[in-house]
Amino acid sequence: MRKLLATLAVAATATAALAGCSTSSSSTDSNGHIDLTFWHGYTEADGKVLDGIVDDYNKSQDKVTIKTQVKTWDVIDDTLLTALSANKGPQIVAMPAERLPVYASKKALVNLDDFYADDKNAAEISEQAAAMETVDGAKYGVPTGFVPLSVFYNKALFEAAGVTEFPETWDEWVDAAKKLTVDQDGDGTPEQYGLALADHATVGNGVWPSLFAGNGGEIVDDSKSVIDSPENVETLEYWSKALNDDKISPTGLDGVATDKLFSSGKAAMTIGGPWMASVSTENKIDYGIAAIPAGPVAQASSGIGVSMAVTAQASPEEQKAAQDFFSYFFSKDVATEWSLGSGWPPLRTDVPAADVSSNPVVASLTDISSTTKALLPGVINSTDVLSAMDEATQKAMAGGDPKELLGSASTAIEKALKD
Repeated sequence: MRKLLATLAVAATATAALAGCSTSSSSTDSNGHIDLTFWHGYTEADGKVLDGIVDDYNKSQDKVTIKTQVKTWDVIDDTLLTALSANKGPQIVAMPAERLPVYASKKALVNLDDFYADDKNAAEISEQAAAMETVDGAKYGVPTGFVPLSVFYNKALFEAAGVTEFPETWDEWVDAAKKLTVDQDGDGTPEQYGLALADHATVGNGVWPSLFAGNGGEIVDDSKSVIDSPENVETLEYWSKALNDDKISPTGLDGVATDKLFSSGKAAMTIGGPWMASVSTENKIDYGIAAIPAGPVAQASSGIGVSMAVTAQASPEEQKAAQDFFSYFFSKDVATEWSLGSGWPPLRTDVPAADVSSNPVVASLTDISSTTKALLPGVINSTDVLSAMDEATQKAMAGGDPKELLGSASTAIEKALKD
């Protein structure tokens, strides 16, 4: 799930057709029973868990039956608008959270503010997880996944370097990475790096938003670009020095390359998502999981998220039925079951790490989940915004001038926000 979807590519005619179509006729039968179709892209073991939760919901009452259809995330993205415009789409759909603003802007999803207005539904849902469902002040989805990026570290390399405690601040992080960087032949190219830090196309697009936030910076605020702030300039200067002067990480890495460097044992730390647990195990790395160390202002981690929404095809009766399922999904026992089955932290803030201790990875991520921030909530054209950010961060780590690069990025982001 490093990048769940590609860029949306749907014909303009399909969009126009969707905007003009009415909702489908209700699927309620003569006995008042409602059938709902639910598209989701959970194709691995987590999909079986989700299908099991749906089956349990169906058995828990006799008014609604939900039928899941498993499709890859890119297939959902490629076909949803066309299917809805022909009234052949689902009433419920799951999608990577960064895609939700796109569909909300095209009027493909219904407003769920009423669902959130009921405290029994939303009181315990993580505030930042709910923030990623907000577009123009209204909520159009509910979270099915929200996980912080975290640091995976190689315990054996830490022990060999005499690093006994995981760093808590940026300065401690860089100091530890320097101790963990090994250039045995003195040729200036380490055989082992203390950190594998991607400078572009990062995991979940969230490494640099996390670092910017740690120094009090943002990318977009109130629908305006703020990427060229003094705080963000300072952040790029700090990490450029760490990479170029201290040689703690190679430059030019993307998210895939950082994963490979860590899994090969050539980097002691990397920033990743929960899949790195299985990658580490497969490569016989004794790993630990820790929060991204705190910057000068805050400790923050960008969240990778998945959303679930009700489509415009749903009739009022179907919308109500879908929200009833959402209430069931967020009940404490089901939320805990889903967390353990999906491998992601609980979506409810009242489910402690102890309740998911049977899965050590989930428990570790739960312990650090309070540091998680939604990535570009409500930003429709996030793809171009992140591309502009990537160009600036990559060139800055290659030795470019951070202030100049962020100024250019800001201009590009302002254009993307207006498109």
